[in-house]
Amino acid sequence: MANIQKRPNGKWRARYRDHDGKEHARHFDRKIDAQRWLDEVTASVVTGQYVDPRSAKKPFKDYAEEWRARQPHRPSTAKAVAQHLRCYAYPAWEKRALGAIKPGDVQGWVTGLTTTHGLAASTARTVFNTVNAVFRAAVRDRMIPHNPCEEAKLPQVPRKRIVPLSVDQVRQLAATISPRYRGLVLLGAATGLRPGELFGLQLRHIDLLHATVTVEQQIQQTAKHGVYVGPPKTARSYRTVPLPKMAVRILKEHLRDFPVEGPEGWLFTAPQGGPVVYTHFMDSAWRPACPKADIPKGTGPHALRHHYASLLIKNGESVKTVSERLGHTNAAMTLNIYTHLWPDSEERTRAAVDRAYSDGTGSGADQGNAPATEAA
Repeated sequence: MANIQKRPNGKWRARYRDHDGKEHARHFDRKIDAQRWLDEVTASVVTGQYVDPRSAKKPFKDYAEEWRARQPHRPSTAKAVAQHLRCYAYPAWEKRALGAIKPGDVQGWVTGLTTTHGLAASTARTVFNTVNAVFRAAVRDRMIPHNPCEEAKLPQVPRKRIVPLSVDQVRQLAATISPRYRGLVLLGAATGLRPGELFGLQLRHIDLLHATVTVEQQIQQTAKHGVYVGPPKTARSYRTVPLPKMAVRILKEHLRDFPVEGPEGWLFTAPQGGPVVYTHFMDSAWRPACPKADIPKGTGPHALRHHYASLLIKNGESVKTVSERLGHTNAAMTLNIYTHLWPDSEERTRAAVDRAYSDGTGSGADQGNAPATEAA
């Protein structure tokens, strides 16, 4: 129900009732302005875009905490999201109403992530993505009509070229690391599995007869050095990867030296038993072994994945195949990371043109007497 009435003071009062029966009213100097406002409200109700003005007054932190509690985040993601909001979003907008945060406010905040907080561009983008998710949900929940994060300009992330480990470095690393993780290093280099996927392997995932390894879970670390067994990173991360002869041999040796009890047994375990905890593995095994293998400081086990990708590319595998083996979301992601590793085509480009002009006249052997024309 909506109507317009002229008030004793000459103003025009437009009012309507929302779905809950709550009355909303505004006063205008002109009747035409009152009618326009009511028309806009009616249109938003009909199209399902109506937003109760009271909803936009909810404090940002209150809504963000409600949103966070509803998300099916993995433990590591939940921890990161909570940190993003607590450290960077709440100090800026803790008590601000959702509807009071404008695009200009967001842009200033994004810029401040790098200039004031000193975050790297990639980290600033990750923090922004968390806040953007909150505002997108607020729009879907009809708390606010528009997302103030839309069209925000984000800091550019400098592209880093991956420098893969050499075969000699991988061999030396496997020779110097704790014997219980020798197989893990070489299997990572031979399959390109993510560290969490390697930690999550159980005996049932290994098929030595058909020389394959199946990825269907991963292990992530939780607070207080616990572990969480969950699904792979993305839907495309579920995959079966072929095992080269080297990997089959290494796995047989590993199972001989470190027997696994039953199909549910962990392929790689912590010294005290149970699944591998990432920080313990890094502190006690990986980092101490890297200097002995001449591997730069700061290099993590993800480098084994890059090494695997570089071997596939060097031996002529297509982008599609490399993407599938790595479990990337799409081939574009693979190219974005490894495009510089594909063989350079400069010589093939030169040869293609030289063949066309191989008669030595510079006019092309197959051009005949066709008249020359200018091209735009």
